[in-house]
Amino acid sequence: MTRILHLSDPHFGTEQAEVMNALLQLVREQRPSLALLSGDITQRARPQQFRQARRFMEQLGIPMLAVPGNHDMPLFNPFKRLLRPYGHYQDNFAADLEPLLETDRLLVVGVNSSRPDRHKNGELTSAQIQRVEHRLQQASARQLRIVMQHHPVRAVESSDRSNLLIGGDQVVPRWVDAGLDLLLAGHIHLPYVRPLNGQHSSRQAWTAQAGTALSSRVRGEVPNSVNLIEHSTDGPFHACAVARWDYADTSRSFRLYSHTDLALDRSG
Repeated sequence: MTRILHLSDPHFGTEQAEVMNALLQLVREQRPSLALLSGDITQRARPQQFRQARRFMEQLGIPMLAVPGNHDMPLFNPFKRLLRPYGHYQDNFAADLEPLLETDRLLVVGVNSSRPDRHKNGELTSAQIQRVEHRLQQASARQLRIVMQHHPVRAVESSDRSNLLIGGDQVVPRWVDAGLDLLLAGHIHLPYVRPLNGQHSSRQAWTAQAGTALSSRVRGEVPNSVNLIEHSTDGPFHACAVARWDYADTSRSFRLYSHTDLALDRSG
């Protein structure tokens, strides 16, 4: 079985030491082989915040792929935001804002949905949409096909509709038709799993939102949380699930909150 840690929105600058320790303990116990970080790594995109984030992520001791979020660009320095919006991110994490990982059992396509000319809303270019679509079409039936971006594509609260990826209702069905299994995102600090439908086929895929992993900026009564994605194959059969782990103040540890089995469509 492959186990992948999905975390989002740690917002370094507002991180909590006890939650950081609990996440390190969870990783030691569950032993994921990969971490996927879906943006808003920092609170204000300051160099020190990125350095703190990098040091902590290195402590996890596993390979990591990340994409930036809207908080990972300078907000109060318009010159940096215009000339080198992702400079501090690239100095500390990766020069590539849209990383790609491919093995015989896994495909992860990173997408940068943030925009320097927007305060918080996410949007993709035609080139980005086509790139992801093409990579998904090339994937093999053995691979778990993941797309990771910062902005959500499905809302469960009406107040979050304004936070959805601009144009996502046209983009996502194309990706589902192309072979998407799972879209990972963050941004709204609200974890959930929901189905996604294709446009020209009967394929179904899924989206998994992660809450804020480490920040004190939790949403209402929703605690800090992360996801563990579990995937295994036996010939043509795929088993996949998203386990949500929430931080509990009483035990100062992450506890299993829910376990959602995902049906992966290999009909196309």
